[in-house]
Amino acid sequence: MTSRLLPVRLLPAVGLLLLTASCTTTPAPEGQPPSASEATAAATRFDAVLAGDWRTPAFRKRDTYRHPAQTLDFFGVQADDVVVEITPGAGWYSEILAPYLATRGRYVAALAAATAGSAGARRNDALRAKFAADPARYGTATVHEFDPKSPAFGAPASADVVLTFRNVHNWVAAGSAADHFTGFFQVLRPGGVLGVVDHRAPAGTDPDSMKRSGYLTEALVIELATAAGFRLDARSPVNANPRDHADHPNGVWTLPPTNRHEPVDAERYRAIGESDRMTLRFVKPG
Repeated sequence: MTSRLLPVRLLPAVGLLLLTASCTTTPAPEGQPPSASEATAAATRFDAVLAGDWRTPAFRKRDTYRHPAQTLDFFGVQADDVVVEITPGAGWYSEILAPYLATRGRYVAALAAATAGSAGARRNDALRAKFAADPARYGTATVHEFDPKSPAFGAPASADVVLTFRNVHNWVAAGSAADHFTGFFQVLRPGGVLGVVDHRAPAGTDPDSMKRSGYLTEALVIELATAAGFRLDARSPVNANPRDHADHPNGVWTLPPTNRHEPVDAERYRAIGESDRMTLRFVKPG
């Protein structure tokens, strides 16, 4: 397996994307960089996947806010990795990661077990149905259901990368964040990467405000990860939004895509866009 600190390498194309978009905080590659023609070819394949007809149109519109190419490149996701995505919701990243990993790697959707008939159960069932409806695209994707009160995400040291997007604030509110980070550490192999994206609160924000607003300080997330045994490897500004001051009447849910606000304020919050987000890469020491 190539070093986790290298950018995504070029692999033979089987109609799949290669995550090659650069990020200013990604360490420089070892050896010779790809040629201009290789980089152009990789970017073309990546563009084709982002525009793939299997992607939900509403999801594709959010690329401008979620920066999937730069984010996954920063995390170092490679086509032969075993990647566990924690509580992927409706499958925004599933539609990118599962096809990308289908030929040489493996995508695992880790779903929190939910009571039958609940919103969580319906969401989990919808994701399973998404995979089943397009076996050519998602046939190698698997689902791992875990107990949110005692989270475990697979056999120890079985994953190369664990990714979580906009979930940590939920676990902080529920008081289960430390247990989740311990589970991430256990499922990753030595040298594996934990990639975290979440809504960013100003430094010094108090715990109660974080729980109410859905915004977390970077310091809290780093504390949770390092307490579980991880080492902070790098931060990226790729998902930063300086227009978001993180102080809204209904917390982060005031902003798109939730838009929990009065209709008269729609343009104001549309101008802000989605939340300011931290993007942190942690490594399990090898």
